[in-house]
Amino acid sequence: MTEALALPTAFFLGLLGGTHCLGMCGGIAATVSMSSPGGSKGLGLLLGYNSGRIISYGIAGAILGSLSWLIENPTVQLALRTFAGLMLIFMGLYIAQWWQILSKVEQAGGIVWKQISPLASKLLPVKTLGQSILLGLLWGWLPCGLVYSTLIWASAASDWVLSAELMIAFGLGTLPVMLLTGVLAQQVKQILQKSLTKHISGSVIILMGIYTIPWQGIIS
Repeated sequence: MTEALALPTAFFLGLLGGTHCLGMCGGIAATVSMSSPGGSKGLGLLLGYNSGRIISYGIAGAILGSLSWLIENPTVQLALRTFAGLMLIFMGLYIAQWWQILSKVEQAGGIVWKQISPLASKLLPVKTLGQSILLGLLWGWLPCGLVYSTLIWASAASDWVLSAELMIAFGLGTLPVMLLTGVLAQQVKQILQKSLTKHISGSVIILMGIYTIPWQGIIS
């Protein structure tokens, strides 16, 4: 199970989930980069926004991972890791657009987002690096089935430091798509929204989920 919770796995989850990131955060990323079009400042603001977003993922991972003392029982740990694998499978089905079950999770998270979104809207248009980082910190809590399922998966590490590191690695995996979306929004959108791209990404994540489930512990 340790191998399944490796940092490279978290990175690739973020990278493969880029098709979903485009829909959830692509618009705001493009807005931030266009605050200073054609210059290095626009790229700086985009990096600031994404840095804040990734930090918020790390904070969420640390919070959920710190609850590991509640799941010391081996049976509970087995159940959590099985659930984490199932969440990855659901994520893959969601990204491939074969089953939109995680949309229900996003709807539930909307209750929290209603409290945060007014603060985020006050930071637009973004003019300074500080604003972009703060916007990213807030936007990182946007209800997102991809983030939620990865967060549950990361929490199965039962260690707050590793859970935070896994979420940061996941965030870094989403970075290439988010940076390209900010700079080349239309071109990237055309590629990532192709059904074949979504199907391949979703299929790989499903395989990761199957690998994550501790089958030996369940069968025995």
